[in-house]
Amino acid sequence: MKATIKTQGQQFNVSEGDILIVNRYPNTEAGATVEINDVLAAGEGENFKVGAPLLEGASVSAKVLENKRGKKVIVFKKKKRKGMERKRGHRQELSVIKIESIKV
Repeated sequence: MKATIKTQGQQFNVSEGDILIVNRYPNTEAGATVEINDVLAAGEGENFKVGAPLLEGASVSAKVLENKRGKKVIVFKKKKRKGMERKRGHRQELSVIKIESIKV
């Protein structure tokens, strides 16, 4: 079964067993189970259903495999002839999740 979910401000097409990297879920540790209730579409073949905008009663459960940080992104700003330079770094907090089950 496949589903389109919305989580952490992004949309994903998922099926059972898929592994995703998403923005970190707050207050979760590795091994925790996360319930995603924002399901936009789900099903397969003739049983495919599309919500308007969400499917009522549909949910996807996922297991947090690990919490990690992404690669460092350097933000460098400079203004010509003003002597202004600024260098900042950022590492995004990420969660690696595995889709366990899809309920419609």
